[in-house]
Amino acid sequence: LLLAVFLLAGCRGQSSYLETFEAPGKWRVGTDADAIGQVANGVYDLTVTADDVIIWTTAGETFGDGIYEVDATQVAGPLNNGYGLLFRLDNEKDDFYLFKISGDGYVWIGRYRGGGAGEAQPLIGQWWFESTAVQQGLNRTNRLKVQAEGGNMIFYVNGQEVGRVTDDAFKRGDVGLMVETLGLGGVQVQFDNVSVTPLGE
Repeated sequence: LLLAVFLLAGCRGQSSYLETFEAPGKWRVGTDADAIGQVANGVYDLTVTADDVIIWTTAGETFGDGIYEVDATQVAGPLNNGYGLLFRLDNEKDDFYLFKISGDGYVWIGRYRGGGAGEAQPLIGQWWFESTAVQQGLNRTNRLKVQAEGGNMIFYVNGQEVGRVTDDAFKRGDVGLMVETLGLGGVQVQFDNVSVTPLGE
């Protein structure tokens, strides 16, 4: 897969984090040949125009253990896609855990290692798997949540557990939002209420 990255540097301690996108803040906005990322009307609006590409944007922060959450709503484009949350991202190596859903009701949970062409490895199932927890179609909001404690991670869509795994490849890093096109471009997703809550709060 081709990769395009909106990067920001920064670090953060273990206090609570909440982004409601009333202003761009540290999140990068802009337009290039593959995507348009903007903050408007209280959401981060990411449109991927290119075919077969993953685009992500990050908070420019550093987190470890915690509960990661985001609301994601696809508003345009083909439902054969991927969109969701990445966490424990190393912005220099492009290594991260990835939790994404599709507009047609599938889930993918795994990790990505950057460098060269990059390599995606599912941690649950063989690749994508179908889940009734996903609200399918356009203008349907899905809430993604990950509870990460050390190598133990539990994944939820709309409050329903869709998988759990133990993996200690990545321990700390940035949090981000991503959209992936799988054949056809024009996928537009709006993200809101990105939060990271330390465990125990």
